[in-house]
Amino acid sequence: MKKKTLWVIIGIIAAASVLFLVLRPSRKERVTLETARVERIDISSSVTATGTVEPVTKVEVGTQVSGIISKLYVDYNDVVKAGQVIAEMDKVNLQAELSAANAQLATAKTEFEYQEKEYNRIKTLHDKELVSDSEFDQAQYQYQSARNAYSQTQASYTKVKRNLSYATITSPIDGVVISKAVEEGQTVAAGFSTPTLFTIAKDLTDMQVVANVDEADIGQVKEGQRVTYTVAAYPDDVFEGRVRQVRLEATTTSNVVTYEVVINAPNPDLKVKPGLTATITIYTLEEDDVLSVPTKALRFNPDPEIVRELGITIKGEPSRSDSTKTVWVRNGDTISPVQVSAGNTSGDRTGIRGNLEDGDEVVTGLTTEAPKKQETVERSPFAPGPRGGQNRR
Repeated sequence: MKKKTLWVIIGIIAAASVLFLVLRPSRKERVTLETARVERIDISSSVTATGTVEPVTKVEVGTQVSGIISKLYVDYNDVVKAGQVIAEMDKVNLQAELSAANAQLATAKTEFEYQEKEYNRIKTLHDKELVSDSEFDQAQYQYQSARNAYSQTQASYTKVKRNLSYATITSPIDGVVISKAVEEGQTVAAGFSTPTLFTIAKDLTDMQVVANVDEADIGQVKEGQRVTYTVAAYPDDVFEGRVRQVRLEATTTSNVVTYEVVINAPNPDLKVKPGLTATITIYTLEEDDVLSVPTKALRFNPDPEIVRELGITIKGEPSRSDSTKTVWVRNGDTISPVQVSAGNTSGDRTGIRGNLEDGDEVVTGLTTEAPKKQETVERSPFAPGPRGGQNRR
């Protein structure tokens, strides 16, 4: 009898459990309308690259004659003026060549003057038919040969004299010596290429950054765009400049194509030094105080049935246009379409133009919220229930 009673109790408990699972209220997900405000923001986009800081004007000073450097008058970082003597080469051989050329010039001049007088004398006699044509032709030939030799000797003398002047090396511009490649006593040979003795930068207060911009970004870069850059020497400082030139020549390195972009980099306090590596940001788009909405608001298209279940009324129909976008504006329990023109995008917001004002509430989508879980306390079905918090006396 006891065994039968136990099975009855177990059956009753199982039936009650099944009935609870079937009849318990379902907890559906809650759907809500997601909105956001129309706001004014600054829209910008940029391109990043690396480059090298360089002087705007940099001149390599060399020599056109071979010889020994006898005197150096400047060193690194020295400020020089245009025409200032910065070095001298040994002039002994050049002066000897000049003396020899001078002597040759004097000899050629004497010969030319003699032949000129002889030619004039023969010509006078020839005009009076006192000498033969052959003698006149011979005198004319010797006169012209002497004249040509004299002209050639003059040219040689001018060249040797100019080479002597090249032994005194002067600065071609006002600037600062940033490189020195020779020392006193060193021999330099001017062969097929001119050896570089010094590198002089014209004005270090006016620098430039030559940056390598990737081919995927070069189409956005234009002259006049604002640029900011940093250098490792001053990590906390941000320097500014402008795009001055976008060069058309492409450079390919390891199958990567880049283009050189020249950026003006004013350097009034002389902090930035030639040769520093710069990390640059080129602002290809800058718009201030632009009316904007979240980008996803331009893609929202309400489902009438779902919106109706939320107690929201759709007021109006969106117009169809390829040049405009539809934004749904919420006003209380209604939403209505407004046509706007989409502009530039910055992150998750897009600039717009249309019949919207700062602070308007626009619909961006539908969101679902899961119901909150209720705390349950597991206990045995055979244990007595709570007594409502009353204490026994």
